[in-house]
Amino acid sequence: MNEVLRVAMAERGETVESLAHQVGVDPKTAGRWLSSGRVPHPRTRVAVAGLLGREPAELWPEPYRRRDLPWFRPWAELEQDATSIRSYQPLVLPGLVQTEDYARVVLRAGGHSAGEVEQLVASRLARQVVLDRDPPPQLVVVVDETVLWRLVGDRAVMARQVEHLATAAADREHVQIRVIPADGPWHTGLAGAFMLARLPDGAEVAYLDNQLRGELVTESADVVSLGRRWESVAGEALSARQSISLIREAVKRWI
Repeated sequence: MNEVLRVAMAERGETVESLAHQVGVDPKTAGRWLSSGRVPHPRTRVAVAGLLGREPAELWPEPYRRRDLPWFRPWAELEQDATSIRSYQPLVLPGLVQTEDYARVVLRAGGHSAGEVEQLVASRLARQVVLDRDPPPQLVVVVDETVLWRLVGDRAVMARQVEHLATAAADREHVQIRVIPADGPWHTGLAGAFMLARLPDGAEVAYLDNQLRGELVTESADVVSLGRRWESVAGEALSARQSISLIREAVKRWI
């Protein structure tokens, strides 16, 4: 028996039937969450936790016994099920396309201990397995050109990272990297990084990052707003082919 889930439902006056109706599953499925210890789909975990005023990790701790940061885990779970992922980054390359050395330098700057950094690096690399899934999600990354020229670690780290980026963009049909030229005007994306994910049922969720922690965005109006911002920043970017050429020029600089 999932006692924590039972208590949370009782506190909110929810039954198996009412909970099932609100999250769109069969009551028998919801009943198994209580009686047999079944763990629901990541997006369903987030929805149920929101309805009950709890964190997903409180109700189903096992999937969250991971090495990444607690506030990032709900997004990481959803990301693994996504059919498409769109990521805009004005200052750093996104985690799904980072090399181990690049990730280590970035995470060290976050004030973590050496042991924590290594755990977080391992978690970040584990996330990248989603790109080898069958079928893989469509990944579209938009970055500002300055990210290619900003020194992270040393020149060797940058050379390997930018080469990795060029290879991913050129060799993987489901990965598209697009670059916004450095000489372009100010655009709405410079207000901050964000990611959007489309899930198997067609729903979309988003993720925002800041200096303290990340935020999972599920409110439809907010997701729609971020979708408009995505269209704006993507419109500022070079084509995929032009972007690959620019990335390869950056490789030459760092070698």
